[in-house]
Amino acid sequence: MRAKNGKAAHPLLVLVLAVLLAACSNTPPPPVVSTPIAQTSVPPVETPSQIVVGIDDVVGGYNPHNLGDLSTITQALSQLLLPSPFRSDDDGTLTLDENLMTSAEVTSEEPFTVTYRIRPEASWSDGAPIAVEDFVYLAEAMKNQPGVVDPAGYRLISSIEPGEGGKLVEVTFSEPYPGWKTLFDNLLPSHALKDAPGGWQGALADSFPAYGGPFSIKTVDNERGEVILERNERYWAKPAAVDRIVLHRSDQQGMAAALRSGTDQFALAPTDADGVKLFSELGEDAQSHTVARPYLAEVLLRPAGPALADDKVRAGIAALLDRERLIAEGTQGGPSARLRAGSQVLAPSAEGYAPTIPPGPPRRPAPRQAERLLTEAGYTREAGTWVKDGQTLSLVVASPGQREPYARVARELSRQLIAAGIEVTTVTPQPRELFSTMLATPVSTTEPDQPTGQGQSQPQNGEVTVDIAVVPRPVSVDPASTLASTFGCGPGWDSEPPEGSGVRTPANSAAFCDEELQPMIDAALSGAEPLRDSLAELEPRLWQSNVAIPLFQLADTLAIGSTVSGVTPGPPLVGPFSSAVNWTRGPR
Repeated sequence: MRAKNGKAAHPLLVLVLAVLLAACSNTPPPPVVSTPIAQTSVPPVETPSQIVVGIDDVVGGYNPHNLGDLSTITQALSQLLLPSPFRSDDDGTLTLDENLMTSAEVTSEEPFTVTYRIRPEASWSDGAPIAVEDFVYLAEAMKNQPGVVDPAGYRLISSIEPGEGGKLVEVTFSEPYPGWKTLFDNLLPSHALKDAPGGWQGALADSFPAYGGPFSIKTVDNERGEVILERNERYWAKPAAVDRIVLHRSDQQGMAAALRSGTDQFALAPTDADGVKLFSELGEDAQSHTVARPYLAEVLLRPAGPALADDKVRAGIAALLDRERLIAEGTQGGPSARLRAGSQVLAPSAEGYAPTIPPGPPRRPAPRQAERLLTEAGYTREAGTWVKDGQTLSLVVASPGQREPYARVARELSRQLIAAGIEVTTVTPQPRELFSTMLATPVSTTEPDQPTGQGQSQPQNGEVTVDIAVVPRPVSVDPASTLASTFGCGPGWDSEPPEGSGVRTPANSAAFCDEELQPMIDAALSGAEPLRDSLAELEPRLWQSNVAIPLFQLADTLAIGSTVSGVTPGPPLVGPFSSAVNWTRGPR
């Protein structure tokens, strides 16, 4: 560029004009090129794959063999942590678990003998082998400890012999036992528990000392309501697909919200009518199923004390109860309401179930019939209260702590009895105390002054007599075992009490023993008589005894979110946690 006088323009002027022209144009300036700076590559932190599950509660007491510990969390942990010789298929058929066993079969009919062979590599998480000692420990506890789940089959065991370094277990029975495959479910680590403080009654009170399943416990926080499990790296069989499972306490609204957001992968909890509606409104965010638990809620009118030892008094009390209201209070319109229990032995979810409950009490209340029965038993109603020989008819009603639905049902039952003129004392002992102590208190076998019906009087040593208990009652895939465990007299029922003491420990929570029915119960347990034939005669007799009033089978709602695969309702009476080794986490 030149000025008007022909001389070249000043270089600075040229640069300024170039900048101004560039600023006025649409063409962007050339990119600024910087000198590369060396950077250190940091690999991303790997986040464990985990599945989060909402449940109704995380309560202490995790022994699946204790009646006081029956809960959703206990059933879940036993599936994840404990080994069993047999597992249920989808249709409920018991099949050998080849992760633990190489074989288990009947090897002799006379005497009836079952031989188990445990995989050589099967071991507890602390390195101790799973062996014959674990079978012996569980069998002895189930035969001798009070408040255990389905002990009838174990009571038939006469000996357990070891072989092959403890990996062979030879179990001999005093009688044939067709239901033998139900035994030794959820084996416990005997080496860690047999000498532990508190013995059997303290076993698994807060956690598990060792594991023999695909998962192990990282933390148990009862205060926060959370259990964190991780893959058991010492598990010898197929490893779990996910690294971690988190079980945490939540309410219905919290579960529904967590499923909708994808924070939780599924939920398993008892629900009322509002909860069922909440989960149904999740639409594509969750699929809902009903999962029946392996136990019922029932009322026991125990012939253990002087009042209810009288047949007519028990019948009168049964006639006072409004069973429909008890069921409504317990189920709250949830899925359990569709599983009303109308049979003494079979659960509503069982194959072949049919109600056997007779018309009239306890199906429906009959106040006039109750008044007649109590009058025949020697009671009169004075100032609205039933009295005999100057003593008020007073009953103790118990439930396992504040656990639901038992506490709600117990309160409604107490209200009904009080309104009918009966004095009621309600007690809520800790669940383990209720089953292992209060319902197991020895009772007199001598004949009292008044008719007893079952030949029993009141507990000894000044213990509190529990007259009525609102409790869970287990059911098994083998109904004959359920029958014998629930209503059987137990070993030595036809002999004198030990050392002529005149007292005997009840063989079941109801303190029930009928010597006329016991041979039929034994025949059903051993297979000497078809169960159907035995029940046809036993069911009416058990209803007439007015000892057990089943209400409903407990059931949970299983809501499966869209971010998890492999979760199913599971086999009958087992639930979804049996398939946890195959669960996988997927994108939302």
